Amino acid sequence: MNFRKFDGNFDNIDFLSMLMIDINGTIRHVTLPKGYISEKIFEKGIGFDASNFGYAKVDKSDMVAKPDLSTVFVEEKEGHTIAHVFCDVYLTTGEPFDQYPRNIAKKTAAYLKEQKIADDAKVLIELEFHAFDSVRYSSEYSHSFYEVQSQEGIGPDYDDAPRFGIQNGYHRLTPADKYFEMRNDIVAAMEAVGIPVKYHHHEVSASQLEIELNFISLAEAGDKVSLAKWIIVNVAREHGIFVTFMPKPVYNIAGNGMHVHQFLVKKGASIFVGNGLHGLSKKALSYTAGILDHSLTGSLLAFSNPSTNSYKRLVPGFEAPVSATFAKGSREASIRIPGYLAKGEERIEYRTGDATANIYYFLSAMILAGVDGIQKGRDPLESNYHDKDNGKMFPLNLNAVLDGLAADNEYLLPAFPKALIDLWIKAKKAEARYVYNAPTPQEYELYFNI
Repeated sequence: MNFRKFDGNFDNIDFLSMLMIDINGTIRHVTLPKGYISEKIFEKGIGFDASNFGYAKVDKSDMVAKPDLSTVFVEEKEGHTIAHVFCDVYLTTGEPFDQYPRNIAKKTAAYLKEQKIADDAKVLIELEFHAFDSVRYSSEYSHSFYEVQSQEGIGPDYDDAPRFGIQNGYHRLTPADKYFEMRNDIVAAMEAVGIPVKYHHHEVSASQLEIELNFISLAEAGDKVSLAKWIIVNVAREHGIFVTFMPKPVYNIAGNGMHVHQFLVKKGASIFVGNGLHGLSKKALSYTAGILDHSLTGSLLAFSNPSTNSYKRLVPGFEAPVSATFAKGSREASIRIPGYLAKGEERIEYRTGDATANIYYFLSAMILAGVDGIQKGRDPLESNYHDKDNGKMFPLNLNAVLDGLAADNEYLLPAFPKALIDLWIKAKKAEARYVYNAPTPQEYELYFNI
């Protein structure tokens, strides 16, 4: 992918690609040719059918997308110059559409300021994913299967290839790491469009990779993470590789999380640094308790882990957090305080979420959960969240966490309309029915001959 920053001049642009976010957090777009790019488009936007994005009923689906010109970047592709731009979405009455992911994140950021808690939230996001040389899958009445293969030793075509062991990939060098150059190309494309990258490396399992971004403000994080995922998939395809962010794409090996390091900022300084446990301030501890409170009900997990596949990653034994705990340096805790930080740099890392989440909804729900903890003055020690053996297990299937969201959502209402919460529950319940009602190959193995 050949990207560059936008110089402010549309005269040399052949196409305008207007990027919009659907209810699942996937980027979609409408592309305008050069002759249709005008000041009127920037001012009034274009109409589109939001029912296809998962938000609206067919009889109330007309909405308007307006370009946010602060987000423009340029791609040179097959002889054409394309300007990509994220859009905001409005009702035909001119009001911002309250379910649109970018608008949810903006309302969350505004709420932080309105409540005088912080001026901003800073987040650092780790993107974990698997890379495969080939992928096949099918689900029909008569059969159901998937097959993936990787030159790092997964699949029958590579049974005789030199390999390092299915769970021994962490920080491997070339030639064992087959995807080093691909990650370099991905990171170069990310940096070209202003996505800050801290580093990249091979992860624990064969074919599992990670790109860790640097800290980003809440207002920009949704766009940059969505764009990063799109770039990863596209650059991988240029290398002939298929990428997935599925939490558990392969049985019995490490899965993919989307860990979020975070702290709140007020008057230019972190409010998480203090003299409490692990160097955290009282507000940071209350914020931590709020996140764990709403994770324990399942409510937050309905946005941070919104797929049936999420709960095939959240099992003991794979560094996947399954209970409401926090600790310094422990990768089994739901919230980790990194042990390598110098005094005065303290922050927290929420390790539960994964990239099947709509990143705008996930970050907003998580921050609102933390804010709820601050407003209530919650103490995580009183709830025994510091004890790794406290027995406070998360609900670990999609139906259970959606039931938790239905019962526990008041903390979300400053940014999430009730209609969106209800729509989310309905849509995700339908996904759960589709998956949980289908027989699996493992069930054939266990029960066919009983």
